[in-house]
Amino acid sequence: MKKRLLSVAAAVLFGMLANAQQIKFEEYDLPNGLHVILHQDNSAPVVTTSVMYHVGAKDEIEGRTGFAHFFEHLLFEGTQNIKRGDWFKIVSANGGSNNANTTGDRTYYYEVFPSNNEQLGLWMEAERMRNPIINQIGVDTQREVVKEEKRLRMDNQPYGNFMTALLKTVFKKHPYKGTVIGSMEDLNAATLEEFKNFFKKYYVPNNAVLVVAGDIKPEQTKNWINQYYGSIPRGAAITRNFAKETPITTAYEETYYDKNIQIPAYIFAYRTPGYKDRDAYALDMLSTYLSDGKSSVLYKKLVDKEKKALEIGAFNLGMEDYSIFACLALPMGETSKATLQNDIDAEIRKVQTELISEEDYQKLLNQMENNFVNSNTSVESIAHSLADRYMLKGNTDIINKEIEIYRSITREELREVAKKYLNSNQRAIINYLPEKK
Repeated sequence: MKKRLLSVAAAVLFGMLANAQQIKFEEYDLPNGLHVILHQDNSAPVVTTSVMYHVGAKDEIEGRTGFAHFFEHLLFEGTQNIKRGDWFKIVSANGGSNNANTTGDRTYYYEVFPSNNEQLGLWMEAERMRNPIINQIGVDTQREVVKEEKRLRMDNQPYGNFMTALLKTVFKKHPYKGTVIGSMEDLNAATLEEFKNFFKKYYVPNNAVLVVAGDIKPEQTKNWINQYYGSIPRGAAITRNFAKETPITTAYEETYYDKNIQIPAYIFAYRTPGYKDRDAYALDMLSTYLSDGKSSVLYKKLVDKEKKALEIGAFNLGMEDYSIFACLALPMGETSKATLQNDIDAEIRKVQTELISEEDYQKLLNQMENNFVNSNTSVESIAHSLADRYMLKGNTDIINKEIEIYRSITREELREVAKKYLNSNQRAIINYLPEKK
C-alpha cells in the first residue's frame, strides 16, 4: 500500500511539474517562407534572437564536405552594413553574447541581449541572412580557423576522432557517414563560387526559422521582423533525396587507431529510427536506464561493483533521418573486450526479456522530466528548443508534449523496443585502439 501511495504521489507531482513547465509561444509564416516563433517571458530583461537554418553536414556532396560548419564561422565575417571584424565588437559593446553551432541536420545562430537591444539582435540576424560578405579573404581566414579547431578538438585530443569512427562505421550510404567538420582537403579545394552557391541555396528564409524569446512586446517585435525580414527574397525550393541505409542483419567490426590514447574504447552501435519516431523516445529512455548516473544498471555493475570498466555508457544519438543507440566501454586493467561485451549483452537481454521494476520505471520517468526541465531553464535554451522542435521534429508544440510521450511509454513497450532494435546481429562494433608504436 505504501508503494502504491508513493506512486500516486509521484504521478500527481509529475503532472503538476509538467503543467508548470508549459511553454507558451506564437508562430506564423512570413510571405517569403520564413517561419517565426515568439515566446514572451518578461521575468528577466533579456532577449534571445536566433535563426536555425535547415542545413547541416548531410546536405554536403562528396568531395565538398565541411561546408555547413564552415559557414558557421564564415557568416560572422561581416555584411554590407557590418564591417569585417566588427560583429563581435557590436555584440559585446551592447551587453550581449552570441554563438553558433552545427550538426548533421541544421545550423544555429543566436544572440542574447538586454531586452532594450532586441531590435539590434533582429537586425543583425537579418543582415546575416540578406547581406553577408562572402569573399576570398574571409574564406582564407576561416579555413585556417577551422583547421586549428580540427587540430585542437579532434586530431590532438584523446578520443577526438571517436565520433568520426562511429558515424563512418554505422552509416555506409546516407551522408551522416561524414563528419560535421568535414575534410580539410575538400575545404582547400573548394572555390569561392562554390561557397557562394552553397549560401544561395540553403541560407534563405524558406529554409529557416526565426525565434525571438524573452522580454518582448510581441506587436513591436512583429513590426521589426516585418521591417527587417519581410523583403528578403524567398529561395528556390530545396528537395532532399538521401540514400537509404540497408538494414544491418549481420554484425560487423571496424578498427581505428588514436595516437592520443592509452586505453582502448569498445563501442557497440545500433542504427535506429530518427528522433521523430516514437521508438526513438523509448530508446532514449533505455539509454538513460542503462547508464545515466552512478545508480544506473551498467555503471553499478561494471564500474562500481565488479571494477571491470573504467568508464561505461549507453547513449542515444538522435538525428533527423536515423539515430544511433550505442554502448561504450573503457576497460579497467586487463579486462578483455569479450568480457565487457558479454556483460553489456547480458544487461540488454534482461531488458529484452524482463520488465524493468516499477520502482526503476518511476525513477526513469522522473529522470526524463528532470532532463526536460533542465533543458529549458533560460530563454536562451527555450529558443533553441522551440527552433529544434519546429524544424527537426515537425511540430513546435512537441516541446510541451514530450513529457507526455515519455510518460505514455510503458514498461512493456520498453521491452519490445529493446527486442526490436538491440539484437547482436543488428550492430556494428568499433574497436577504438591506441596507435601501435
